[in-house]
Amino acid sequence: MKPPQKGMMRIVRATVNSLRGMRLALQSEAAVRQDSLLAIVLIPLALYCGATPVEKALLILPVMLLLIVELLNSAIEATVDRISPELHELSGKAKDIASAAVMFTLLLIIITWVIILWPQLVSLW
Repeated sequence: MKPPQKGMMRIVRATVNSLRGMRLALQSEAAVRQDSLLAIVLIPLALYCGATPVEKALLILPVMLLLIVELLNSAIEATVDRISPELHELSGKAKDIASAAVMFTLLLIIITWVIILWPQLVSLW
């Protein structure tokens, strides 16, 4: 067994592992690609539409949370598939619950964006 990394080397290794994980997720998971594209569109839009720094942060945070939840969902799916490729009630349950977390995060984005941007939308009409 290798001795544990310490200090800056541990941070470098963790960063490399994280970037590899993101690359693998983008390559193999359509949902991660779709959510990343959504983030590429929504984050600049949040910076443009948010009136204050707090509004900008509140518009960006649920979008980032979506990426986090989608990555965790993909990790759960990969782990379940690794354990056994055969259909099993508990495997389906784990995948469905993780998928529900993604759905609620998408709802959070919609609710947050509507609440914050509603006054601007109303003033345009």
